[in-house]
Amino acid sequence: MISILTAGVVGLVASILGTPLAIRLLVKRGYGQLIRDDGPTSHHTKRGTPTMGGAVIIVAAVLGYLVAHLVRLSMPSVSGALVLFLVVGLGVVGFLDDYIKISKQRSLGLRSRAKMSGQVAIAVIFAVLAIRFPDGQGYTPASQALSVLRDTPWVLPAVVFVLWALFMISGFSNAVNLTDGLDGLATGAAVMVFGAYTLIGVWQLNQSCGVAPGPSCYEVRDPLDLAVVSAALVGACFGFLWWNASPAKIFMGDTGSLALGGALAGLAITTRTELLLVLLGGLFVLITLSVMLQVGWFKLSGGKRLFRMAPLQHHFELKGWAEVTIVIRFWIIAGMFVVLGLGVFYAEWVAGS
Repeated sequence: MISILTAGVVGLVASILGTPLAIRLLVKRGYGQLIRDDGPTSHHTKRGTPTMGGAVIIVAAVLGYLVAHLVRLSMPSVSGALVLFLVVGLGVVGFLDDYIKISKQRSLGLRSRAKMSGQVAIAVIFAVLAIRFPDGQGYTPASQALSVLRDTPWVLPAVVFVLWALFMISGFSNAVNLTDGLDGLATGAAVMVFGAYTLIGVWQLNQSCGVAPGPSCYEVRDPLDLAVVSAALVGACFGFLWWNASPAKIFMGDTGSLALGGALAGLAITTRTELLLVLLGGLFVLITLSVMLQVGWFKLSGGKRLFRMAPLQHHFELKGWAEVTIVIRFWIIAGMFVVLGLGVFYAEWVAGS
């Protein structure tokens, strides 16, 4: 447990102290956020706010993870390293996207094909490596079996598993990206889900088949190290939220949103809770569905809109809700999804005991 606490504290301190340094550097270089002209008019005051702050979250989380292993004089696990590979790799893709937006002074960064190619490459590398490196018990970081709360009997062929992992990683990367439209919204919601995965990792360790063999034991390769990764991300996001809360002094940009979405998918895959993530990350799913429904209804109805604007948070802005009100209420919704997800996770274990 010392490793988990160390990762969280170091991630928090590094983020809360490193973010103002990043703000000064970004302001000095003029790396400010561009605002869509077709968005809510209240967002025009945010033009020029430093972006690419997600780089601070990534550095703080990786630092927290490494320091936690230095304190315990332990080696990083393959599972933890692969999830952090997703975080850093997708963060680089997001950074390039943000940088092009700023340097070219346009709302479009990387071309869609280039951006998608980067996401696909990182996700495929992760998926291919995740079904290798068995430990002494034969467990690999990921399983080819489709998982809900643990592995199910439905084992996917290797190629299909890679495609499934790609779908999850790209889906949640873009879901967090869509949610990151109001000050602190995506960061605060991500904190709750990463906190849930910290608890899940600890529970899976204590109830692992190597520690507590039985009908309800968990076959996860590195549950403790995945909890350390989650705790480092909790701390890093918490520290960043100090500066990202309304009125935001800095935005995470695609650098942060793609990285955090990838981390969520990576943790779900490596903890064998792939479909549970739909519940734990319910807010991200709802916001993504609002965009899909808006586009689908617009095409089917001949140009009519289901919402005043999508993603969903902007619909409520145009209805007159204050930004802080929307963020807090959406955080409450995110928290309810997390509590429900953890309740389902625990109830399944109790039922199987």
